[in-house]
Amino acid sequence: MTASHASIEHASGTTDATSIADILPLGHIVRGHTTTSKKCLLEDLAGMFAGETVDLDARTIFSNLIERENLGSTGIGAGVALPHGRMDGLSKTLAIFMSLAQPLDFDAADNKPVNLVFALLVPEHATDAHLKLLAQLASLFRDPDLRAALTAAESAEEIHKLLTTYTPAGPDTDS
Repeated sequence: MTASHASIEHASGTTDATSIADILPLGHIVRGHTTTSKKCLLEDLAGMFAGETVDLDARTIFSNLIERENLGSTGIGAGVALPHGRMDGLSKTLAIFMSLAQPLDFDAADNKPVNLVFALLVPEHATDAHLKLLAQLASLFRDPDLRAALTAAESAEEIHKLLTTYTPAGPDTDS
């Protein structure tokens, strides 16, 4: 299994392999995003997610993302944030990837600003799937070579390829 695949367990108890490619279409990759604060970034993400679902509005999604941030920052360190939430009324997992034009204070665990953001919304009932996907992403973003390649990428297509095909070079991928 490549680094871009996670085993997703559905509420019915069935399991299938879901890849980043399944949840991250090219249109959900934003390069050089400009924002002024963590709150503004979460508002931007909520607006983008709301455009994908007729059942949820941006205000509801933003509230969900803020509630999760209030539990503790989703800035995992090394310039990466994984804002996420489980949403009632959502039928499938949605993702957005952003590289930021300027690093942003995100109250990350290592106190470093964030320049790579991978945001997730998952259906309320998908607790196990949500945790497995977050663990997979955290593992993927631990690789400094991948982070550097994503930062240097010049197109959404290049970022998509990196996120969906990247295999870490070795076991020691800490920053």
